[in-house]
Amino acid sequence: MKRLNHHYLTALACVAGAGLGPPSTANAQTFSSSYTSTAPKDCRTIGKPSELDGSTTRVCLGKAGLVVLISEGDLRETVSVGRNRAAAAGEPAAQNWFGPFNSTTNTVEWRAVDGKPFAIIQRWHIADNSDPDKEGRPTAKPMLAVTRLPPGEACHVAYIDAQANPNPNELARKAADDLARSFKCGKDEVKIIGETGRAVSLAKRWSVMKLS
Repeated sequence: MKRLNHHYLTALACVAGAGLGPPSTANAQTFSSSYTSTAPKDCRTIGKPSELDGSTTRVCLGKAGLVVLISEGDLRETVSVGRNRAAAAGEPAAQNWFGPFNSTTNTVEWRAVDGKPFAIIQRWHIADNSDPDKEGRPTAKPMLAVTRLPPGEACHVAYIDAQANPNPNELARKAADDLARSFKCGKDEVKIIGETGRAVSLAKRWSVMKLS
């Protein structure tokens, strides 16, 4: 009887131990970043700059068959993504713009899961007219914008102030990983991640003005 009890208890211990083992990796997802350029030399410019406001449009090679569409006019930019120029121009991201003068840097970070990109992260510079430099020009305040990608619509998901937060890149990646794929363009409000600084305040204020 004691021998039977020993085997019985050993079997129970094995079953219990199996439940306490390391989690299965069958559903684990691997997140990664890769980078592309939107510098004019690396893109295709469409037409000639406008004589009225110097507006330009360029198409830049992205990842996984996507292109990045950069439209600039009156010292303001929009950035959108799609399968081609026409598709990118039709996305909500092509209308995500800010009132103050602004520009983007030339590096686009692509967030992907298991090799499939689902969001981009790009640094913007928002002009702050209330903080002029020594020559009277508005100081540019840095901000990171997270944009979700097709399938589904492409639009801004989150803003991270790059001056108010010591780790803006990490915050932007986490926001992309946690929010972008389930974000509903036109329904969900763009999220402010981390501390709110001047760049994000300017961007968010204009977003509210556009919706009102």
